Order: sequence, then C-alpha cells, then structure tokens
Amino acid sequence: MVLLKPRQVSLSLDVSLSQKPSTRNMRVFSLFSILAFGLVAWAAEPPTDLVIDTTFKPSDCPVTAQKGDAIQVHYTGTLFADGKKFDSSHDRGQPLPLTLGVGQVIPGWDKGLVGMCLGEKRTLTIPHNMAYGSRGFSSVIPPYSALVFDVELVGLESKQSHEEL
Repeated sequence: MVLLKPRQVSLSLDVSLSQKPSTRNMRVFSLFSILAFGLVAWAAEPPTDLVIDTTFKPSDCPVTAQKGDAIQVHYTGTLFADGKKFDSSHDRGQPLPLTLGVGQVIPGWDKGLVGMCLGEKRTLTIPHNMAYGSRGFSSVIPPYSALVFDVELVGLESKQSHEEL
C-alpha cells in the first residue's frame, strides 16, 4: 500500500479572452477535472475505526443481539476502495447463521452487530485490521482492504433471560 503525503499544488491556468473558445474551454475543463479528481481521492480514505450507521430501526425493539446470542443475518459485502461486491447472502437466498461475539466472523461483525434489534438494518464500514488484515481473503478480498457490509438482523435467539420486571 502506498501512502502519499499531502503536497501543496500550485496550478497556473492562463485563460485569456483572446484565445479561441475551444482552447479556453479545454483549459477550464482540465482545471475542474484535476480538482474533482483531488476531491474524490481525498474523500476515499479508508476508515481506521469501525463505523456503524443504522439505516433502519424498528419502533418495537424488546430484545437486542448480545454476545453469545444465536443470530441470522442477511448481508451484502463490498470493497470500500471501489464498491465491488464480493459476497451476499441474498444471492444464496439464505441468511448467515452465527453465534455473536465468539469469533465465528470477522471482528468488525462481532462488534458491529451487538445491540441490533430484530429487523434492524445497518451499514458497517470496517477497517482492514477488523476484517481480513494483511492476508486478505482468497483472490476476492485484497490484503489491507476496508470493507462495507449492509446487514439486516433477520433472526435472534437470545441466550440471556430478558424478563420484564
């Protein structure tokens, strides 16, 4: 991975009214292209911490997922760098069953799914150190890849007693 340090860039654009309109337009277009590329490159910095965005939360949530609970999750996983989908439970037509918080899945999931309500949807943006790290996964996920998962909790069997007082 190559990390570039920010540099001060100075652009000189000589746009004269005496130039042909096509030449002037091309130079202005070039300047805007450079600026747009710079903004996109700046905005695409991978995360260093887990980011949890709740996209839907049911109004009724009597029980939330906790460590040790048996849950089922529908998900779609994409690479943070380019948005390329690498896996989806929807494509298989079955949610993924797992026990939360016991290391069956990547750490970003074990932390990012805690506290979810049945029917809740979240987007988890996971840094590489909470995903597959330096090893990546097969040829599908390159080393040091940040990942984005759209997840929905579709099954919850709580291992704890949740009795009302």
